[in-house]
Amino acid sequence: MKKLPLLLLALYAPLAGAAYKCVDERGLTHIGDTPPAGCASVVMYEVTKRGAVVRRIDPTMTDEQAKAKAEADAKRAIADKAAAEQKRKDTALLATYSSDKEFDVVRDRNIEPLTRNIKGAQDRIRDVEKRSKQVDEEMEFYTAGKSKATAKKAEVPVSLASEKERLVKEKKSLVASIASLEKEIEDTRSKFDNDKRRWVALKAGKSDAPADPPVAEAKPETKSSKNTK
Repeated sequence: MKKLPLLLLALYAPLAGAAYKCVDERGLTHIGDTPPAGCASVVMYEVTKRGAVVRRIDPTMTDEQAKAKAEADAKRAIADKAAAEQKRKDTALLATYSSDKEFDVVRDRNIEPLTRNIKGAQDRIRDVEKRSKQVDEEMEFYTAGKSKATAKKAEVPVSLASEKERLVKEKKSLVASIASLEKEIEDTRSKFDNDKRRWVALKAGKSDAPADPPVAEAKPETKSSKNTK
């Protein structure tokens, strides 16, 4: 049993003469058997007599410093994530397109069904307006008291009033749909223009050039698109 304390002493003997060392903000070196006061706000090292570093001791941060570090770490994480995402997109661009003209071809293929749907909605609006005019004339027949059956003003049939309401709502929905489709076309054009500029920059070896701000992703090209009719 007496050999155990001696063995432990032998194992920790190299650390028995360890000292604390740091370089402060002014570039002055501080060394001491105990942590020097001048090392309170800088990184300090515990070293052996031969100068070998035993461990690194980071300074205790104030609440403000801890908050600032957390914010800096969060910003760095966001920047790293953005850089990784940009690298992924760059790789996909280079693998997908072999020439800048291909961007225009694919862009037009994505826009074509949207344009077709706008035309369908516009045609439907004309039909709705035509029928709405007919309904207005029928309703006028009742509200103006022109019924041959009675001299009194007749009430507008519920079915006619309901149809008028439905037509108004349908036209409003179609107008909103057209606006949404036009916005989608605009976003699609912007996306492909941005992607083409980025592709050209990458091909020219300018991968460090700032990328354009992201826009709505263009929908994948499909064989058919849902018509609004």
